[in-house]
Amino acid sequence: MNNSFTVADIKMQPDVYTIISGTNRPGSNTIKVAKQYLRLLEKKGISARFISLEGMDVNNRNEELKRLEKEVLIPSRKFIFVTPEYNGSFPGVLKAMIDNTDIEKVWWGKKALLTGVSTGRAGNLRGMEHLTGVLHYLKMNVHHNKLPISVVNKLLNGEKDIADEATLKMIDEQLEDFIRF
Repeated sequence: MNNSFTVADIKMQPDVYTIISGTNRPGSNTIKVAKQYLRLLEKKGISARFISLEGMDVNNRNEELKRLEKEVLIPSRKFIFVTPEYNGSFPGVLKAMIDNTDIEKVWWGKKALLTGVSTGRAGNLRGMEHLTGVLHYLKMNVHHNKLPISVVNKLLNGEKDIADEATLKMIDEQLEDFIRF
């Protein structure tokens, strides 16, 4: 049985979106931003799947990860990664999830959009570059418009959504670009 995919197979399938909140910290700002992306896509008439790494064991290729892979990751064609800055990079839990999947089936030839969040002023620029390198190695097409969201704690101000008009405009432009990508 041949389980490999060709580029033609991938291009023929419809765009299935999955948003990944790239941390396992409970109640993080990252999950709030990722859920806002989900709602913004829905307003555009696009349904998306949502993955939170909270409470997931992704350090081993276990049954939970295999089920996630089969039901969500493999069918997805476009991924939106919302990642916080951890020590100048992206969280190890996200790398562990990627490392423990079947990389050819899950990632090869698919598209990615990156948004970085931080309480500092750089919006996880360095982490998005690190993640870009990993995703390129996995033969993914990473969209050029990577959005760093700085001082996310002030933009959220304890709320579930960003209300800052300039930031919302940048997110909207980023999503519109990615939809056409």
